[in-house]
Amino acid sequence: MALLRLLTRLGMVAAMLVLLAARPVAADDHVVPTHAPACHAATALATSLAAMGPRAGWTCNDTGWRSDVPAVWLRFEARDWQQHRLPRYFFARNARFETITFHAIDKGGAVRSLVLREADGTPFAAGPVFQLPLPAITPATTALVARIEAPHSVPLLTEARITHDPGHADWSQIDMMLLAFVAGMLILPLLFDISFFVVLRERFVVLHAAMVSAMMIYVLTAGGLASAFVTLPVPVMAVAGALSWAIGAGLSALFLAHFLERGAQSGTMRHVTIATGWFTMIVPGFFALQLDATQRFDDVGYFVAFLPAIIVFSAAVIEALLRGSRSARFIAAAWAPIIAASSERLLRGLGWHTGPSSLDQMLYVAIGIEVVVISLAIADRFLALRRERDAALTEAKMLEQLSARDSLTGLMNRRAIEARFDELLAQGYDTFALVDLDRFKTINDVHGHQVGDAALVACASAIRSSGDRDAVAVRLGGEEFVVLLRGPRPLERAEALRQAIPLRIAKEVPGLDLPVTASMGVVVLADANAHKMAFSEFYARADALMYEAKASGRNRMAYERLTVFRSAPEGRRKDERAA
Repeated sequence: MALLRLLTRLGMVAAMLVLLAARPVAADDHVVPTHAPACHAATALATSLAAMGPRAGWTCNDTGWRSDVPAVWLRFEARDWQQHRLPRYFFARNARFETITFHAIDKGGAVRSLVLREADGTPFAAGPVFQLPLPAITPATTALVARIEAPHSVPLLTEARITHDPGHADWSQIDMMLLAFVAGMLILPLLFDISFFVVLRERFVVLHAAMVSAMMIYVLTAGGLASAFVTLPVPVMAVAGALSWAIGAGLSALFLAHFLERGAQSGTMRHVTIATGWFTMIVPGFFALQLDATQRFDDVGYFVAFLPAIIVFSAAVIEALLRGSRSARFIAAAWAPIIAASSERLLRGLGWHTGPSSLDQMLYVAIGIEVVVISLAIADRFLALRRERDAALTEAKMLEQLSARDSLTGLMNRRAIEARFDELLAQGYDTFALVDLDRFKTINDVHGHQVGDAALVACASAIRSSGDRDAVAVRLGGEEFVVLLRGPRPLERAEALRQAIPLRIAKEVPGLDLPVTASMGVVVLADANAHKMAFSEFYARADALMYEAKASGRNRMAYERLTVFRSAPEGRRKDERAA
């Protein structure tokens, strides 16, 4: 939580820095007049200005816009600016073109022309626009005609304006501050993704970080905010904005496929979603380059190629919702605004309807909503995965405990003691006592296995409840038990444990004909750290001693002390005391 609070503060600071870096526009932005073209026309390259008379096929309304033609003519009428200051600058949406030729036509037919290329355009931080100077406009000028050769975008034409202010566009200071705030907001999920990936090495976190990075590039370039930091050529701004949107949309599909819970998508839908993601990055990404060879169709191709993405994204989210996906609820809330806003942008890009570039603010706001909601979705998924991981760890520990414990007595089993034996030996458990119940088979044969199991449980209870904190009890199997001891007087303590067994069995298992006694073989290693012995070696020596105790009459202990490593039991002594 402390890390999240720190990242939140860093994100807010980053947003404020972007806001401060954004270029403040003039205070009179809302009163500076801009003038749209009165008419437009599409022609071949060979058509000259002389051929563009009043009857040259001009369209004087907002229909029929095309970018798949060699040249487009825009006509600005003097009557639109007569009550204002004379226009000096042309501005339009960032997009590629070959040349723009301006013709200022005066009364009497005099014409002043100026030919400019896309490299002459200057993007500026007042929206996704670039500006060009106009030839001299005088009170005698009756019209301004702009000829745009090889345009790559319909909005380049529909959003073209002229004005007298060199730093003015349709976007106000509030619009630019909103754009700057969205750009600042995009920094926050990147910080979140870094922190999440440190803990949660999931592919969808990396995909989301890449997706947010693409969106940030789109906001900075398509929104024109990058011009507040660095001056980039018009082609770079135009291509970067369109390409980053294609890449971001494609990454969104890959993110969706990897982010949804298992089972939230059918196998077919998941494959279609991933394929659509790659298609969106490649096909619209190619059209976004706005190459000269693709000028006739790249604008339409770019926008049409997004239709499969919109359809597949919507279908995938709906399917996941119907399957009860929790993550899909977040994605639906995040993507509904952005799909709606991008659909409007698609229709405007295709020329189906016209509108000011400030309509893009809806798309940028939708981007801001998307990154916030998806960040919340990742946080929710992070918590869910952590809960699943914790539950899995708990289950694994339980299974480990079950696999390390004898199911009947609850004591450690042979597998567990063999795994920990070297560790226990290093901790000073240098006495190995092997316990075997005498004549246990008779109990099973006469009284049944249920009584025999009760005797084993009572034996385990006697060993476990002895109160000896320096004793580790193990059931090897059948009626065999091992007790590891450390500390002073190990033989006396081992014998006390052995003698407690018949008393406990007699108390907890009534009805037995004879007392159930135990024989014990004990090996004491004088210096366990200096003379390492394997579990099997201890067991072999203790087993031989235990059988000697049984051969000597049962119900007794046989032991030996080892001061050096020996290959066979020697120096044995028998405790001849009967319980």
